[in-house]
Amino acid sequence: LFINQGIIVTASQRADSSYSYNTVTVVFLTEATKLLSSIVIFLKDNEVSTLISNMKQHLHVMGLYMVPALLYCLYNNLAFVNLAAFDPTTYFLLLQLRVVLTGIIFQVVFKKQLSRYQWVSLIILTLGCVIKQLSSIKKEEVSPTHTVSILTTLLSNVVSLHIFLMLVQVFCSCLAGVYNEKLLKDTGAEVHIMVQNVFMYIDSIICNALVLLCRGDILSAFTTTSLSQVWQLSVIAIILNNAAVGIVTSFFLRSLNSILKTFASALELMFTAVLSWIIFGIPIDWWTAAAIALVIYATYMYAQNPVVNRGRLDVEKGSSSQQEEEMLVISEIK
Repeated sequence: LFINQGIIVTASQRADSSYSYNTVTVVFLTEATKLLSSIVIFLKDNEVSTLISNMKQHLHVMGLYMVPALLYCLYNNLAFVNLAAFDPTTYFLLLQLRVVLTGIIFQVVFKKQLSRYQWVSLIILTLGCVIKQLSSIKKEEVSPTHTVSILTTLLSNVVSLHIFLMLVQVFCSCLAGVYNEKLLKDTGAEVHIMVQNVFMYIDSIICNALVLLCRGDILSAFTTTSLSQVWQLSVIAIILNNAAVGIVTSFFLRSLNSILKTFASALELMFTAVLSWIIFGIPIDWWTAAAIALVIYATYMYAQNPVVNRGRLDVEKGSSSQQEEEMLVISEIK
Protein backbone atom coordinates (compact mmCIF):
# COMPACT_ATOMS: atom_id res chain seq x y z
CA LEU A 1 0.00 0.00 0.00
CA PHE A 2 2.78 2.45 0.92
CA ILE A 3 4.77 1.66 -2.24
CA ASN A 4 1.64 1.91 -4.38
CA GLN A 5 1.01 5.48 -3.23
CA GLY A 6 4.20 6.93 -4.73
CA ILE A 7 3.72 5.05 -8.00
CA ILE A 8 0.05 6.03 -8.36
CA VAL A 9 0.74 9.70 -7.60
CA THR A 10 3.54 9.78 -10.19
CA ALA A 11 1.25 8.10 -12.74
CA SER A 12 -1.36 10.84 -12.23
CA GLN A 13 1.08 13.64 -13.16
CA ARG A 14 1.23 15.50 -16.45
CA ALA A 15 4.29 15.25 -18.69
CA ASP A 16 5.83 18.28 -16.92
CA SER A 17 5.37 16.64 -13.46
CA SER A 18 2.51 18.99 -12.54
CA TYR A 19 -1.00 17.94 -11.51
CA SER A 20 -4.26 18.54 -13.37
CA TYR A 21 -6.17 18.48 -10.08
CA ASN A 22 -6.00 20.31 -6.75
CA THR A 23 -3.77 18.09 -4.59
CA VAL A 24 -5.03 19.56 -1.30
CA THR A 25 -8.59 18.68 -2.36
CA VAL A 26 -7.45 15.10 -2.94
CA VAL A 27 -5.92 14.95 0.56
CA PHE A 28 -9.13 16.47 1.99
CA LEU A 29 -11.28 13.85 0.23
CA THR A 30 -8.89 11.11 1.37
CA GLU A 31 -9.35 12.15 5.01
CA ALA A 32 -13.13 12.27 4.48
CA THR A 33 -12.98 8.71 3.08
CA LYS A 34 -10.98 7.57 6.12
CA LEU A 35 -13.52 9.23 8.43
CA LEU A 36 -16.48 7.58 6.70
CA SER A 37 -14.71 4.18 6.73
CA SER A 38 -13.94 4.45 10.45
CA ILE A 39 -17.55 5.35 11.27
CA VAL A 40 -18.89 2.45 9.17
CA ILE A 41 -16.49 -0.04 10.81
CA PHE A 42 -17.47 1.18 14.30
CA LEU A 43 -21.22 1.08 13.56
CA LYS A 44 -20.91 -2.50 12.32
CA ASP A 45 -20.86 -3.64 15.97
CA ASN A 46 -22.16 -0.56 17.80
CA GLU A 47 -25.04 1.92 17.82
CA VAL A 48 -24.87 5.53 16.64
CA SER A 49 -25.70 6.63 20.19
CA THR A 50 -22.62 4.74 21.44
CA LEU A 51 -20.41 6.59 18.97
CA ILE A 52 -21.80 9.97 20.02
CA SER A 53 -21.49 9.08 23.71
CA ASN A 54 -17.86 7.97 23.31
CA MET A 55 -16.99 11.13 21.40
CA LYS A 56 -18.53 13.36 24.08
CA GLN A 57 -16.82 11.44 26.87
CA HIS A 58 -13.35 11.66 25.29
CA LEU A 59 -13.35 15.10 23.68
CA HIS A 60 -9.97 15.89 25.27
CA VAL A 61 -8.44 13.04 23.23
CA MET A 62 -9.79 14.68 20.07
CA GLY A 63 -7.84 17.80 21.00
CA LEU A 64 -4.65 15.79 21.44
CA TYR A 65 -5.10 14.24 18.00
CA MET A 66 -4.70 17.68 16.43
CA VAL A 67 -0.90 17.22 16.69
CA PRO A 68 -0.59 14.03 14.56
CA ALA A 69 -3.39 15.30 12.31
CA LEU A 70 -1.37 18.44 11.52
CA LEU A 71 1.78 16.36 10.95
CA TYR A 72 -0.03 13.93 8.65
CA CYS A 73 -1.59 16.89 6.83
CA LEU A 74 1.90 18.25 6.12
CA TYR A 75 3.17 14.79 5.17
CA ASN A 76 0.35 14.03 2.73
CA ASN A 77 0.51 17.42 1.02
CA LEU A 78 4.31 17.40 0.83
CA ALA A 79 4.15 13.95 -0.81
CA PHE A 80 2.59 15.56 -3.90
CA VAL A 81 5.11 18.43 -3.86
CA ASN A 82 8.12 16.14 -3.49
CA LEU A 83 6.95 13.58 -6.05
CA ALA A 84 6.69 16.45 -8.53
CA ALA A 85 10.30 17.41 -7.74
CA PHE A 86 11.83 13.90 -7.55
CA ASP A 87 11.36 10.71 -9.51
CA PRO A 88 9.92 7.75 -7.49
CA THR A 89 13.34 6.13 -6.98
CA THR A 90 14.91 9.25 -5.42
CA TYR A 91 11.74 9.86 -3.41
CA PHE A 92 11.72 6.38 -1.85
CA LEU A 93 15.48 6.53 -1.39
CA LEU A 94 15.18 9.66 0.75
CA LEU A 95 12.19 8.22 2.61
CA GLN A 96 14.44 5.49 4.02
CA LEU A 97 15.85 8.11 6.41
CA ARG A 98 12.69 7.50 8.45
CA VAL A 99 13.94 4.09 9.59
CA VAL A 100 16.68 5.47 11.85
CA LEU A 101 14.77 8.69 12.65
CA THR A 102 11.80 6.63 13.88
CA GLY A 103 14.16 4.88 16.30
CA ILE A 104 15.42 8.20 17.67
CA ILE A 105 11.94 9.70 18.10
CA PHE A 106 10.65 6.44 19.62
CA GLN A 107 13.34 6.65 22.32
CA VAL A 108 12.42 10.26 23.14
CA VAL A 109 8.62 9.86 23.21
CA PHE A 110 8.43 6.53 25.05
CA LYS A 111 11.60 7.07 27.11
CA LYS A 112 12.90 3.65 26.06
CA GLN A 113 16.49 3.05 25.02
CA LEU A 114 16.94 0.78 22.02
CA SER A 115 19.69 -1.78 22.48
CA ARG A 116 22.85 -1.76 20.36
CA TYR A 117 21.58 -4.93 18.68
CA GLN A 118 18.32 -3.17 17.72
CA TRP A 119 20.18 -0.13 16.36
CA VAL A 120 22.44 -2.34 14.23
CA SER A 121 19.38 -4.09 12.78
CA LEU A 122 17.80 -0.69 11.95
CA ILE A 123 20.98 0.51 10.21
CA ILE A 124 21.27 -2.73 8.20
CA LEU A 125 17.59 -2.39 7.27
CA THR A 126 18.21 1.18 6.06
CA LEU A 127 21.16 0.00 3.97
CA GLY A 128 19.07 -2.78 2.45
CA CYS A 129 16.29 -0.35 1.47
CA VAL A 130 18.80 2.09 -0.05
CA ILE A 131 20.42 -0.66 -2.12
CA LYS A 132 16.98 -1.80 -3.31
CA GLN A 133 16.16 1.71 -4.51
CA LEU A 134 19.56 2.11 -6.17
CA SER A 135 18.94 -1.11 -8.11
CA SER A 136 16.15 0.58 -10.05
CA ILE A 137 18.37 3.40 -11.33
CA LYS A 138 19.64 1.35 -14.27
CA LYS A 139 16.16 0.00 -14.98
CA GLU A 140 14.48 3.42 -15.22
CA GLU A 141 14.12 5.13 -18.54
CA VAL A 142 15.46 8.58 -17.72
CA SER A 143 13.47 11.49 -19.16
CA PRO A 144 15.14 14.59 -20.69
CA THR A 145 14.47 16.53 -17.47
CA HIS A 146 16.27 13.88 -15.40
CA THR A 147 19.41 13.22 -17.41
CA VAL A 148 21.78 13.16 -14.43
CA SER A 149 22.15 10.20 -12.11
CA ILE A 150 20.27 9.86 -8.83
CA LEU A 151 23.46 10.28 -6.80
CA THR A 152 24.50 13.42 -8.70
CA THR A 153 21.02 14.85 -8.25
CA LEU A 154 21.14 14.30 -4.50
CA LEU A 155 24.65 15.73 -4.09
CA SER A 156 23.93 18.79 -6.22
CA ASN A 157 20.73 19.57 -4.30
CA VAL A 158 21.82 18.93 -0.72
CA VAL A 159 20.91 22.46 0.34
CA SER A 160 17.99 22.91 -2.05
CA LEU A 161 14.44 23.75 -0.99
CA HIS A 162 13.16 20.39 -2.25
CA ILE A 163 15.66 18.45 -0.13
CA PHE A 164 14.56 20.51 2.88
CA LEU A 165 10.89 19.78 2.15
CA MET A 166 11.73 16.09 1.79
CA LEU A 167 13.40 16.11 5.20
CA VAL A 168 10.36 17.88 6.68
CA GLN A 169 8.12 15.18 5.18
CA VAL A 170 10.28 12.40 6.65
CA PHE A 171 10.27 14.07 10.09
CA CYS A 172 6.47 14.54 9.98
CA SER A 173 6.01 10.87 9.07
CA CYS A 174 8.19 9.64 11.95
CA LEU A 175 6.89 11.98 14.64
CA ALA A 176 3.24 11.51 13.62
CA GLY A 177 3.58 7.72 13.68
CA VAL A 178 5.25 7.57 17.10
CA TYR A 179 2.94 10.23 18.60
CA ASN A 180 -0.09 8.39 17.21
CA GLU A 181 1.17 5.18 18.82
CA LYS A 182 1.50 7.07 22.12
CA LEU A 183 -2.14 8.17 21.94
CA LEU A 184 -3.40 4.74 20.89
CA LYS A 185 -1.55 2.85 23.63
CA ASP A 186 -1.33 5.34 26.48
CA THR A 187 -3.28 8.60 26.62
CA GLY A 188 -6.33 7.32 24.73
CA ALA A 189 -5.98 3.63 25.57
CA GLU A 190 -9.56 3.42 26.91
CA VAL A 191 -11.04 4.81 23.69
CA HIS A 192 -12.15 2.42 20.92
CA ILE A 193 -9.62 2.44 18.08
CA MET A 194 -12.24 3.49 15.51
CA VAL A 195 -13.39 6.36 17.73
CA GLN A 196 -9.75 7.47 17.90
CA ASN A 197 -9.64 7.27 14.11
CA VAL A 198 -12.77 9.44 13.93
CA PHE A 199 -11.02 12.03 16.13
CA MET A 200 -7.90 11.89 13.97
CA TYR A 201 -9.71 12.31 10.66
CA ILE A 202 -12.00 15.09 11.88
CA ASP A 203 -8.88 16.98 12.95
CA SER A 204 -7.20 16.14 9.63
CA ILE A 205 -10.17 17.49 7.67
CA ILE A 206 -9.99 20.72 9.70
CA CYS A 207 -6.23 21.03 9.00
CA ASN A 208 -6.68 20.49 5.26
CA ALA A 209 -9.60 22.93 5.17
CA LEU A 210 -7.28 25.53 6.75
CA VAL A 211 -4.67 24.80 4.06
CA LEU A 212 -7.30 25.38 1.36
CA LEU A 213 -8.36 28.58 3.13
CA CYS A 214 -4.77 29.88 3.32
CA ARG A 215 -4.29 29.14 -0.38
CA GLY A 216 -7.56 30.87 -1.24
CA ASP A 217 -8.98 27.65 -2.71
CA ILE A 218 -11.66 26.88 -0.13
CA LEU A 219 -14.49 27.73 -2.56
CA SER A 220 -12.94 26.85 -5.92
CA ALA A 221 -11.73 23.46 -4.65
CA PHE A 222 -15.24 22.03 -4.62
CA THR A 223 -16.71 23.48 -7.79
CA THR A 224 -18.05 21.15 -10.47
CA THR A 225 -15.02 21.84 -12.66
CA SER A 226 -12.53 21.18 -9.87
CA LEU A 227 -14.23 17.98 -8.74
CA SER A 228 -14.48 16.70 -12.33
CA GLN A 229 -10.67 16.75 -12.44
CA VAL A 230 -10.57 14.67 -9.26
CA TRP A 231 -12.95 12.00 -10.56
CA GLN A 232 -10.28 10.33 -12.67
CA LEU A 233 -9.43 6.66 -12.18
CA SER A 234 -5.83 7.41 -11.15
CA VAL A 235 -6.89 10.07 -8.63
CA ILE A 236 -9.63 7.87 -7.15
CA ALA A 237 -6.99 5.15 -6.78
CA ILE A 238 -4.82 7.62 -4.81
CA ILE A 239 -7.73 8.42 -2.47
CA LEU A 240 -8.71 4.79 -1.85
CA ASN A 241 -5.13 3.55 -1.46
CA ASN A 242 -4.20 6.30 1.00
CA ALA A 243 -7.42 5.72 2.94
CA ALA A 244 -6.52 2.03 3.27
CA VAL A 245 -3.01 3.00 4.43
CA GLY A 246 -4.48 5.17 7.20
CA ILE A 247 -6.84 2.50 8.55
CA VAL A 248 -4.21 -0.27 8.41
CA THR A 249 -1.62 1.96 10.13
CA SER A 250 -3.92 2.56 13.11
CA PHE A 251 -4.38 -1.19 13.67
CA PHE A 252 -0.64 -1.74 13.25
CA LEU A 253 0.36 0.92 15.78
CA ARG A 254 -2.28 -0.20 18.30
CA SER A 255 -1.25 -3.87 18.19
CA LEU A 256 2.47 -3.57 17.40
CA ASN A 257 4.77 -0.49 17.30
CA SER A 258 6.41 2.15 15.10
CA ILE A 259 9.74 0.32 14.88
CA LEU A 260 8.13 -2.88 13.60
CA LYS A 261 6.17 -0.80 11.09
CA THR A 262 9.45 0.30 9.46
CA PHE A 263 10.42 -3.36 9.09
CA ALA A 264 7.03 -4.15 7.55
CA SER A 265 7.51 -1.35 4.99
CA ALA A 266 10.97 -2.68 4.10
CA LEU A 267 9.68 -6.24 3.72
CA GLU A 268 6.98 -4.90 1.41
CA LEU A 269 9.72 -3.67 -0.92
CA MET A 270 11.28 -7.12 -0.97
CA PHE A 271 8.00 -8.99 -1.49
CA THR A 272 7.21 -6.66 -4.39
CA ALA A 273 10.47 -7.66 -6.08
CA VAL A 274 9.88 -11.39 -5.54
CA LEU A 275 6.24 -11.29 -6.67
CA SER A 276 7.20 -9.25 -9.75
CA TRP A 277 9.70 -12.00 -10.62
CA ILE A 278 7.13 -14.78 -10.09
CA ILE A 279 4.14 -13.11 -11.75
CA PHE A 280 5.64 -10.84 -14.40
CA GLY A 281 8.99 -12.50 -14.97
CA ILE A 282 10.89 -9.33 -14.03
CA PRO A 283 14.42 -10.54 -13.19
CA ILE A 284 15.97 -9.96 -9.77
CA ASP A 285 19.40 -8.40 -10.28
CA TRP A 286 22.38 -8.58 -7.92
CA TRP A 287 21.49 -5.24 -6.29
CA THR A 288 18.01 -6.51 -5.42
CA ALA A 289 19.32 -9.89 -4.25
CA ALA A 290 21.81 -8.14 -1.95
CA ALA A 291 19.04 -5.85 -0.64
CA ILE A 292 16.76 -8.83 0.07
CA ALA A 293 19.57 -10.60 1.92
CA LEU A 294 20.27 -7.50 4.07
CA VAL A 295 16.60 -6.93 4.90
CA ILE A 296 16.11 -10.61 5.81
CA TYR A 297 19.21 -10.53 8.02
CA ALA A 298 18.11 -7.25 9.67
CA THR A 299 14.65 -8.71 10.30
CA TYR A 300 16.22 -11.86 11.79
CA MET A 301 18.44 -9.73 14.06
CA TYR A 302 15.46 -7.67 15.19
CA ALA A 303 13.36 -10.80 15.81
CA GLN A 304 16.03 -12.03 18.25
CA ASN A 305 15.63 -8.88 20.35
CA PRO A 306 12.43 -7.03 19.36
CA VAL A 307 11.17 -3.79 20.86
CA VAL A 308 8.35 -4.50 23.31
CA ASN A 309 6.02 -1.55 23.81
CA ARG A 310 2.87 -2.72 25.55
CA GLY A 311 -0.13 -0.45 25.91
CA ARG A 312 -1.01 1.06 29.27
CA LEU A 313 -4.11 -1.12 29.68
CA ASP A 314 -2.12 -4.26 28.88
CA VAL A 315 0.49 -3.30 31.49
CA GLU A 316 -2.19 -2.58 34.11
CA LYS A 317 -3.97 -5.83 33.27
CA GLY A 318 -0.70 -7.73 33.61
CA SER A 319 0.02 -6.08 36.98
CA SER A 320 -3.44 -6.90 38.35
CA SER A 321 -3.14 -10.51 37.17
CA GLN A 322 0.23 -10.79 38.90
CA GLN A 323 -1.23 -9.38 42.13
CA GLU A 324 -4.11 -11.87 41.96
CA GLU A 325 -1.64 -14.74 41.53
CA GLU A 326 0.39 -13.52 44.52
CA MET A 327 -2.76 -13.26 46.67
CA LEU A 328 -3.75 -16.77 45.59
CA VAL A 329 -0.33 -18.14 46.57
CA ILE A 330 -0.51 -16.39 49.97
CA SER A 331 -4.01 -17.76 50.63
CA GLU A 332 -2.86 -21.28 49.74
CA ILE A 333 0.08 -20.96 52.16
CA LYS A 334 -2.26 -19.87 54.94
